[in-house]
Amino acid sequence: MRIGEMNWMQVESYLQVDDRCVLPLGSTEQHAYLSLSVDSILSERVAAEAAEPLGVPVFPALSYGLTPYFKDFPGTISLRMETYLHILQDMLDSVYRSGFRRILLCNGHGGNAPAGAFAMEWMADHPDASVRFHNWWSAPKTWAAVQVTDKVASHASWMENFPWTRLAHVTAPEVQKPMTDLELLRLQNPAGVRRMLGDGNYGGFYQRDDAEMLAIWSVAVAETRALLEGPWA
Repeated sequence: MRIGEMNWMQVESYLQVDDRCVLPLGSTEQHAYLSLSVDSILSERVAAEAAEPLGVPVFPALSYGLTPYFKDFPGTISLRMETYLHILQDMLDSVYRSGFRRILLCNGHGGNAPAGAFAMEWMADHPDASVRFHNWWSAPKTWAAVQVTDKVASHASWMENFPWTRLAHVTAPEVQKPMTDLELLRLQNPAGVRRMLGDGNYGGFYQRDDAEMLAIWSVAVAETRALLEGPWA
């Protein structure tokens, strides 16, 4: 259930019988012809669908992350590492104070990887709590489903193009973009990244059949739910 559909008294009652919650992590950054909020939309939605049958609360996604390489694409917002980790600490400290002890960080943005290392540091200071860091899109079963569908899959390509991330009245190209040299891309400053990427897609088709996408999505939801179910220790 989404925490926005609960009041504090319901959360307090829930914590009498369970101590799990989900904190989705997202980003606001360019995704070619898709929404700038792709990563936040997907991380919160996969978490909510996974948690619903279990009755586990899902907090709103942290909609800003670490994406300095996309700064030259208008609309992108990137936090500094120090800022981001302070926010993450405050989030974890807050849910811990409420009584949550098993926390799933459901991440939708590759640049947020430092959150995983920070979670381990935070757990060292909170030995009675467990935090799982979950890159939902690259988890083993989900990534396998992506690869079976189309091995050329990347940022802002078809693999992020769901009915709920595309924009009305925006038509993406019906071509397969050649894959970008990722090693060379990582050496670029923001201006260089924009020059190399053009529209922002790293490589691959821009859209695939919705039936294929929903099949991948069902795998992602099930895989995320399995992590929530545990074991946690």
